[in-house]
Amino acid sequence: MAEPLKSADIQMIQRILPHRYPFLLVDRVVDIDGTSSAVGLKNVTMNEPHFQGHFPGNPIMPGVTIIEAMAQTSAVMVGVAMDMADKELLVYFMAIDGAKFRRKVVPGDVLRMTITTLRGKPGGKVWRFKGVAEVDGEMAAECEFTAMMDLPKE
Repeated sequence: MAEPLKSADIQMIQRILPHRYPFLLVDRVVDIDGTSSAVGLKNVTMNEPHFQGHFPGNPIMPGVTIIEAMAQTSAVMVGVAMDMADKELLVYFMAIDGAKFRRKVVPGDVLRMTITTLRGKPGGKVWRFKGVAEVDGEMAAECEFTAMMDLPKE
C-alpha cells in the first residue's frame, strides 16, 4: 500500500480544486496529517487583480480572500486524504464564524494557513474547520468555517 501524501504541490492542488487564476489562492499544502490538519502556503504578489482596487497605492489582501485561501487549503487536505484527485470535488461554504483580522497582508508576504478539522470524516458531506492565517509568525486572521463536500457519484 502506498504511503499517504503529506503535501500537495500546485499540480496536485489543481487536480483536486476546480479553482483557477485569479481565484486559486493556495500555492502549496504541506504537513498534511490525514483529514486532521494541514498547513497551506500562499505567496502574495502584487500582480493579483484585487490589488488594483483594494486599495490603490496601499495594496491589502481582502479578508474574504484570506478566508477563501484557508477554505481552499482545507479542501486540498480532505482531497488528498480521500484520494480525490481528478474526481471533480466541489466544496461550498455553509457558515463562517468568528472571523477576526489582526494584521494587514500585503504583496511580498507569505501567508501560512494552519487548518484543523473540528468535525468531519471521510465520506461525510459536512465538515467544520478552524483556520489560522499568519505572516512571519504573526496572526493575520482566524475563523471557523463549515463546508459541504459535494462528492462525485461513484
